[in-house]
Amino acid sequence: MNWKYLRVAPWIDTRARFVAGIPKRGRLLDLGSSDGGTLKHIAELRPDLELHSSDVAGEPENYPPHTQFKRSDFDAAALPWPDDYFDAVTCMHVVEHLKRPQFLIGEAARVLHAAGRIYVETPHPRSTELDSARGDGAGQVTLNFYDDPTHVNPVRADSIAAWMRENALDPIQSGVSRNLLFSAAYPLYLIAGSTSRHRYVAQLHFTGWSSYVIGEKRRRDGNG
Repeated sequence: MNWKYLRVAPWIDTRARFVAGIPKRGRLLDLGSSDGGTLKHIAELRPDLELHSSDVAGEPENYPPHTQFKRSDFDAAALPWPDDYFDAVTCMHVVEHLKRPQFLIGEAARVLHAAGRIYVETPHPRSTELDSARGDGAGQVTLNFYDDPTHVNPVRADSIAAWMRENALDPIQSGVSRNLLFSAAYPLYLIAGSTSRHRYVAQLHFTGWSSYVIGEKRRRDGNG
């Protein structure tokens, strides 16, 4: 789905709703950009944003034009940006790959300016109990947490919220991440008996496979 179509109704998608709320011409850092799929959606929704990206590997050649990319090992190194630099940080499906996820949350808090916000998304712990995808979807969609061999440990939303509080971030919202259109399509795939990749992606949204926490950086005077 091209996110430009969500400009009039970003509430349809949990991630889009967060991105839509970033200040105009704001500076966004996306952590763990991988192949750039999410970054492209962000640029579709908010072409006014100044995009920055970091990943231990990444594919910056596939990122939106003018994205400023810096490679970083999130478990071992400080993020290569100064304090108080960004209006927003997105960190989607990264913390479950790390040995020290709390370290990255601290670094993200450092590079956010006062009142800046961070969106952290990760597989819900219930994902460890799900059956793996079958048929055409097998190997195409991570349904059981351990389908992805690079996953280290499930991360609970309350743990993310605790790490935020330890780093001058106030958790202001949490829940499950969904695209409502994909969720609505899932019963249709079930009726059709589909085992396609699209069926399993719809299942992820229908079941609330991912949880998220949004944090806001405290002002130094302790107000707001």
